[in-house]
Amino acid sequence: MDKIIQWIIENWFELSAAALGFIAIFLQIKQNAWYWGVSIVMVSMYIFVYVEAKLYADMSLQVYYLIVGFYGWWAWLFGKKVKNSRKSIPVSTTSKIQWIVLSAFAIASFFGIAYILIHYTNSDVPRWDAFTTALSFVATWMLARKKIENWLVWIIVDITSSVIYFYKGLYPTMGLFIFLSGMAVIGYFAWKKDLKNAEKTI
Repeated sequence: MDKIIQWIIENWFELSAAALGFIAIFLQIKQNAWYWGVSIVMVSMYIFVYVEAKLYADMSLQVYYLIVGFYGWWAWLFGKKVKNSRKSIPVSTTSKIQWIVLSAFAIASFFGIAYILIHYTNSDVPRWDAFTTALSFVATWMLARKKIENWLVWIIVDITSSVIYFYKGLYPTMGLFIFLSGMAVIGYFAWKKDLKNAEKTI
């Protein structure tokens, strides 16, 4: 029992960040704009967690999350212009052109990040770190624009990340990402239902 208490004390910061992640995913599924507020606090905390764990690509990703967080918050509240007012953007699908652009961006990001990590850092998982980071760049933009396929990309990212965090000994974060993997499946079907309902009203 003492060892458990000691472990909690030593890892309280990471545990707190992971706890915010559990709250954020429920808000995300419900399309509640406060998701972005919680996310901004969470990613700010994870910047420090990842620096200490030498996951530098993930650290830089948190900075990206932080920036996109403010944009996503605005988009979920005022992203769609309707006559003389603005309202939240609806759930939509990703077009073929968007997929091409996003895929090209992800591939370029992967090779660029991997090169930097291999040659300029002491990361021991450079390619896996680059892989999850590149896909996360894409998934976050898709989330900010309420593209339903963002959930499918997150499933890949979350499963891969949970393996990385197990290897790095970041067990609270590993648990969070295993949970996020399952919630991403739920989120996809919840958003799909909203998308079908919206199409019926058109």
